[in-house]
Amino acid sequence: MGAEAERAAGGREEWADVTPDAARRLVSAAVEAFAERGYHATTTRDIAGRAGMSPAALYIHYKTKEELLYRISGIGHEQALRIMGAAAAAEGTATERLGDAVRAFASWHAEHHTTARVIQYELQALGPEHYAEITGLRRRTDRALRQIIQDGADTGEFRADDVPGTTLAVLSLCVDVARWFSADGPRTPDEVGALYAGLVLRMVGAETV
Repeated sequence: MGAEAERAAGGREEWADVTPDAARRLVSAAVEAFAERGYHATTTRDIAGRAGMSPAALYIHYKTKEELLYRISGIGHEQALRIMGAAAAAEGTATERLGDAVRAFASWHAEHHTTARVIQYELQALGPEHYAEITGLRRRTDRALRQIIQDGADTGEFRADDVPGTTLAVLSLCVDVARWFSADGPRTPDEVGALYAGLVLRMVGAETV
């Protein structure tokens, strides 16, 4: 499978819950356009053209460009919350759960780096109501990770005197993967996840085998 076909297959999987097919194509096209040109420099004509549709056809599915960004942001942040929430609720020590959480979160930002760049760096373009909803999802993700780190601090597994600050540092580290990761680079998403998990566990002073 060539690179373009791989990207297309990945896009179909990532937006599988978006229906009908025309709406899914528009979401995928919007992600590419926003990542390449930025939200404000992208027009609805740009998005429709990438999707192989007319600008008029776009408005059948999404009333505004901002609504498209909101749809993309919602799906991306819900995926991020599921990853972090599953790790927080899992059995095992805080060390095991933090390693799993960072591994999954960092690798997701690598595997879906185009989408992640859009949802992380175009957040301010959302309207007030949509912004409030998405930042609510972000706070829930923060709380899930913070609970893992707090558990580790409480049991003595971690040296984390400032749990909120440590949480922010870990999230920032993982989110930044989307900025620099390239599918043509030397590391796979799984390798990035493993690297970052090890870095974070050493950062909090966890004992690992």
